[in-house]
Amino acid sequence: MLNLNLVRSRRGGETLTEQIVAAIAAMVDQRALRAGTALPSVRRLAQQHNVSTFTVAEAYGRLTALGYLAARPGSGYTVAHRHTPSGHARAPHWEVPGLNAAWLLSDVFADHSVPIKAGAGWLPGDWLNEEGLHQAMRSASRVPAAQVSGYGHPYGFGALREHIATHLSQYGMPVQSQQVVLTQGATQALDLVVRTLLRPGDTVLVEAPCYCNLLQILRLAGLRAIGVPRTAAGLDTDALEDAIRHHSPRALFVNTVLQNPTGASLTSMNAFRVLQLAEQHRLLVVEDDIYRELAPAGSPMLAAMDGLSQVVYVNGFSKTIAPSLRVGYLAASPDLAKAFARTKMAVGLTSSEVTERLVYSVLTSGHYGRHVAALAERLRAQQDHVSEKMEAHGLEIMLRPDGGMFTWARLAPGHDGVAVSGNHLATLALEHGIWLAPGAYFDPAEADSPWIRFNVATSDAPELWAFFDAVRSGGTAMVRAA
Repeated sequence: MLNLNLVRSRRGGETLTEQIVAAIAAMVDQRALRAGTALPSVRRLAQQHNVSTFTVAEAYGRLTALGYLAARPGSGYTVAHRHTPSGHARAPHWEVPGLNAAWLLSDVFADHSVPIKAGAGWLPGDWLNEEGLHQAMRSASRVPAAQVSGYGHPYGFGALREHIATHLSQYGMPVQSQQVVLTQGATQALDLVVRTLLRPGDTVLVEAPCYCNLLQILRLAGLRAIGVPRTAAGLDTDALEDAIRHHSPRALFVNTVLQNPTGASLTSMNAFRVLQLAEQHRLLVVEDDIYRELAPAGSPMLAAMDGLSQVVYVNGFSKTIAPSLRVGYLAASPDLAKAFARTKMAVGLTSSEVTERLVYSVLTSGHYGRHVAALAERLRAQQDHVSEKMEAHGLEIMLRPDGGMFTWARLAPGHDGVAVSGNHLATLALEHGIWLAPGAYFDPAEADSPWIRFNVATSDAPELWAFFDAVRSGGTAMVRAA
């Protein structure tokens, strides 16, 4: 048995995953574990130390990427053979990936070579609802194969749509199951809206900054995206009205609460004014509300205020259940829901009923409500903790979000008054094994910016703060030399 001496509830300290990585790496460096030694299986180590299997799997994955372990199909993990000069252990050679749109959009999801993913858009494995997932998978395994052997319903699994409709009614949104269309994640839901209602050359309004994958969807569809500044209170409604009058847009895309990337939420007054302008100018509003369940109670919901008249509602379960369960949904008027279902069938047939059954089982298991409440509280505490770290290490924060995953911050300008370029800073950080998400990636015009998105759940490594201290000491010249 590996003696790891894990410490829980370390506010401000290393996560369990980081502790496992550090402990095993030290054993290998000190030759307490020799090359070829078999490690306990993921499940066995998790049981021995009473931790999540997701935690162990993530730790083993990091150790493999760092060259400490070798993964062999069917044989588990063993200590890797590492070529070291003069018998001294050293870190394996690491080739820095290129920081470009292609890597940020797709390769980063599969690239395990970057150990510190401060710019990630997902939660760590040990933050997820493991108990609910295991129970759901056991339940799904008992479903007769004949029930899931077909393509399923074009709108998606009926029981899950009924559950969603009932859930949305609790927010004051009267909706029937036939107004709900299930999708392969909220991102596909956004894509279906674009494919169904918009045409190449159309102009749409987006937040500046806004969800980066939405920008890619709009570009692929040949749409013209005009940015409307996002403030701590929501959209700049003066700029919104001006953009509507000058550009005659077809639609507005908005992330209502705990926005990605800033963490900001619309105030009730701001939400009312946005809807007022949308109604006045007959502007379609696409509300991406993926962080709703992590937001404080009473946060405004545009679709509920509007009654799905001018608003199409988008949501999903990747942030509260698991990113790998690609289940999202659209809620809209009956006619629009029917149109979205037709588009869904045209571009990909039905969504996965097996996955939708898993999500339904998690939602109705009895554990889900407690898990979401605990997750929301943990994120609020982590927001406070990371904000304090940022201020202590010379970063300026746009605002302190009331929970959620993201914080929008920049390195404070130096004595020369020059703000450090986010693109250059991200490139330099990547050379140190740190992935930052620069502001240009969230800008409709891809303009360079000093602002950076941080995921508070993955921004607690000491190396991250040491990096910013080093940059501050070296000044902007250090970044420009990168």
